[in-house]
Amino acid sequence: MVKAIILCCENCRDRLCIGCQRCLTAARERKGEFEKFDKVEVVGIVSCGGCPGYVIPKLKLFNKWIEGMEEYDTVFIGKCIVVANDTGNCPYEDVNKIKEMIESTFGKKVVIGTHPW
Repeated sequence: MVKAIILCCENCRDRLCIGCQRCLTAARERKGEFEKFDKVEVVGIVSCGGCPGYVIPKLKLFNKWIEGMEEYDTVFIGKCIVVANDTGNCPYEDVNKIKEMIESTFGKKVVIGTHPW
């Protein structure tokens, strides 16, 4: 079983993608990128920290917040971040850059994308 967090775009969350419901449904029903795993337990949803790009400080804060409570081994980069990268509205410009930063800083598995809708 994978224990995961979903990293979402702070600018999209609750504006264009209400309540991250599509990501949570996809995780529960094993659709989209979640279908690659037998079971996924989402232990948190964390925003990127907003522009101009505060992913690493935000994840450090999240890790401190959950210390001693929940552990996670995988970070799913939300479809909202993927779309923001594709449309040119994300300051990171390349979702692979976000993936590499998270992997090298935290040693977590990173999956690009979440739901198929």
